[in-house]
Amino acid sequence: MKHTLKYIFSLCFLLFMFLGQAQEVKDSTAVKEVVTEKPKTKASKPDVQEVKKDSIPLKTDRYGLRVGVDLYKLTRGFYDKDYKGVEFTADWRLTKKYYAAAELGFEDKTTDDDRLNSTATGTYIKAGFDYNLYENWLDMENLITIGLRGGFSNFSQTLNSYKIYNPNPYWGEQPSINVDQKYNGLTAAWFEVAMGIKAEVFNNLFVGFGVQLKLLAMNNKPSGFDNLYIPGFNRTYDGSFGVGFNYTVSYFIPIYKKKVVVPEIVKEAPKKK
Repeated sequence: MKHTLKYIFSLCFLLFMFLGQAQEVKDSTAVKEVVTEKPKTKASKPDVQEVKKDSIPLKTDRYGLRVGVDLYKLTRGFYDKDYKGVEFTADWRLTKKYYAAAELGFEDKTTDDDRLNSTATGTYIKAGFDYNLYENWLDMENLITIGLRGGFSNFSQTLNSYKIYNPNPYWGEQPSINVDQKYNGLTAAWFEVAMGIKAEVFNNLFVGFGVQLKLLAMNNKPSGFDNLYIPGFNRTYDGSFGVGFNYTVSYFIPIYKKKVVVPEIVKEAPKKK
């Protein structure tokens, strides 16, 4: 009996050892399978930068002829009995910034100096270009310009009267001598720098103001006295230099349009984390 229990106990122990070893092998195999087999995941896509373009409406610039008149010269005759004159202005848009410009006018000006009284009558023309310094917003067409002109005048001088200079006026000044002598075919030429502003106050209607700095290049003088006033150049009291200004009202006549090339604005979308 004693030996029988011993054999049974040994058999149970061997069976228990065998089952334990089998369970250990099974568990290690399962762990190995879990470690070696990784779950399949989708490959991550590289970050792609999205490109967005701003939609900008098509813009056009108008090109055409602008014609006007100088209100200063036109109205000066109402309060100055010694002056009559008129000036017409025009410009043609060549490019986005450059304008061909010209002025055509007539003046009749009587100058009463200490020693003589004379009247200058004639026409003049000025031609050149303007450059617009102003960057307009949207569809605005205002101008701040600087430009160059070449001017030419064809006129006559009438010597109305003069006084003889007396260095010792003990007996008083000598009376004026009336002459009424006219000199025709006189000419003068000059260069000028023109600066001006034009603002659109109503549709196609502009109001402007301009200043000119002049340099006399040629002056054909009459015999016996000087040109005190040259139509288009103004007075010559300051030698070869002169100054002028105008106040204009002009109307723009559109002829055609040009498309404006606007660079595309590209924005990069932020990267996704």
